[in-house]
Amino acid sequence: MAHRVCPWWIGYMLASPVRKWVGQDPEKILAPYVLEGMTVLEPGPGMGFFTIPLARLVGASGHVIAVDVQTKMIASLKRRAAKANVLDRIDARVASAEIMGLGDLQGKVDFVLAFAMVHEVPDAGNFFAEVAGALKPGGTLLLAEPRGHVSDQSFDRELAAAATARLATGSHPFISRSHVALLKKE
Repeated sequence: MAHRVCPWWIGYMLASPVRKWVGQDPEKILAPYVLEGMTVLEPGPGMGFFTIPLARLVGASGHVIAVDVQTKMIASLKRRAAKANVLDRIDARVASAEIMGLGDLQGKVDFVLAFAMVHEVPDAGNFFAEVAGALKPGGTLLLAEPRGHVSDQSFDRELAAAATARLATGSHPFISRSHVALLKKE
């Protein structure tokens, strides 16, 4: 399948509060995994539906690194974060589709949220290897993919690519309309 990225203008729909009402409430999804003071990585944040709640959860002593391939998504995320008074906790970066450029984060990230985006990267193996490099030993990755876009077999292939990067599947929490796995760096 060809590499495809969600068009930037769909980001407005993805940032809609309506998502909370259909079972994708960021605070409920993230609260079990994110603590004050953590360093969190969010690849593919779009316009910040999860980024802003992540910034609130990590608090003033924490940090969220949001990495997207689309400049317009990052610009909108920054505007929304400024309005929510959490922009100072967010490092919003534009990256290429092939590499996120996380060299400065090696072994520094506590938690990664990969929500509905791994199916859009050109090489899941490279993605998971880069994430594993950024994670601290014992760090966790919450992987969620939309059931409407990602088949069971495709999700299994993603988990296999994660395992190759030494990210072990721990559990499968429930998130509405999603394939989900909580992975841990070995």
